[in-house]
Amino acid sequence: MNWLTRGGVVAATLVGAAVAWGLGWGGLVPLFAFLLSGSLLTRFGRNPAGPRNARQVIANGGIAALAALAHHWPAAAGAIAAAAADTWATEIGARAPAQPILITTGKRVPSGTSGGITPLGTAGGVAGAVVMALLAGLVAGSLRARGVVVVAAAGITGMLADSVLGATLQARYACPECGRNMERPGFCHAPVRLVRGWRWLDNDAVNLLGSLCGALVATAA
Repeated sequence: MNWLTRGGVVAATLVGAAVAWGLGWGGLVPLFAFLLSGSLLTRFGRNPAGPRNARQVIANGGIAALAALAHHWPAAAGAIAAAAADTWATEIGARAPAQPILITTGKRVPSGTSGGITPLGTAGGVAGAVVMALLAGLVAGSLRARGVVVVAAAGITGMLADSVLGATLQARYACPECGRNMERPGFCHAPVRLVRGWRWLDNDAVNLLGSLCGALVATAA
């Protein structure tokens, strides 16, 4: 199955090499678990996505790679846990029977809206963070029981930060003709216009910041 573009393969190889170099081969266990589970959930989700490109791979694994190169196990594990939590929440939440609510206002929003959350998706995200934390704890001797708990909490925090950013500062575009909302610039019935957020803060940038949040919180481990 084609899960990555050619650029995505190169980026994933570089991320994996950085993690193995900085943390040893054990560091590849949670990283591979995240990449495999995320790819399977995305590929066979309700709204299957195409292969991930280099930018998407770096957005989800770049912070973990940098933390690994700094030989900081908790930060790397926290970044992976946050990325996994967000991916699991998004893909599992897409199967929720209830319409999502915006995390900042509680108002109902269409499925797939950035910042929209559901109980099922949130539970899936928590499970993703916990699984990655447990895997990190199994292979990292420096992570005791408290460290595993902190990494799991860091992953959940990163997921929530991702949702808040998606609901507030992430760029949102709308077609001036039909009013359709979009997350990326492009063309609908006419060229879409920026109606909210920062133009540079797209979904990939939000994912990067969410994993950075997870890494920072995990430094308390």
